[in-house]
Amino acid sequence: MNTQVTQIRTGGYGISQEERNRVLRNTYWLLALSLLPTVLGAWLGVATGITESLRGGLGLIVFVGGAFGFMFAIEKTKNSAAGVAVLLGFTFFMGLMLSRMIGMVLGFKNGTDLIMTAFAGTAGVFFVMASLATVIKRDLSGMGKWLFVGALVLMVGAIVNVFVGSSAGMMAISVAAIGIFSAYMLYDLKQILDGGETNYISATLALYLDLFNVFQSLLALLGIMGGERD
Repeated sequence: MNTQVTQIRTGGYGISQEERNRVLRNTYWLLALSLLPTVLGAWLGVATGITESLRGGLGLIVFVGGAFGFMFAIEKTKNSAAGVAVLLGFTFFMGLMLSRMIGMVLGFKNGTDLIMTAFAGTAGVFFVMASLATVIKRDLSGMGKWLFVGALVLMVGAIVNVFVGSSAGMMAISVAAIGIFSAYMLYDLKQILDGGETNYISATLALYLDLFNVFQSLLALLGIMGGERD
């Protein structure tokens, strides 16, 4: 009977409700903190134009190499305080990489409005997914493999479009990315709530990537469809 009660209390993962709440709380705090280096990196990139030369294949190599290098380092340090520092360094790098798109959008007459709209849209998606994660009782762990396959297909399409440079292709990829990473957001939040993810640094990294991709895709869509030239 004690074993059955423990399984009910821990959702089958062997993690208490208190522990899950602690992971979720720490994840939200670190996720909020991670936005500061992202904004700083984006501002620095726009102000200095340091990423202007990162076009085409070169930009792809720098982005993929830097992102995967940071993620490998985060995985290695996630159980120590150094993991927080590495994660914040990663978010600064991602802001820097985002700065070229932000600079392009700011070139539109309504660029600031487009950025704020993308930010508000991303916050809205997060609020909806967080709300759904708390009310859905079904185990969503089976979604992971399908979302991973979708993300891989999306990445291949994005790499191809870097060299093709199709606006229609960019729109299709952006719409698909918003759908896939919104679903990933729900999946990652549910993993924390159900006790499937117990490391708040790993949880923060997953949610940050979800938010980053949704924001970037929304911004790309808004820039293509709603950008106003002077």
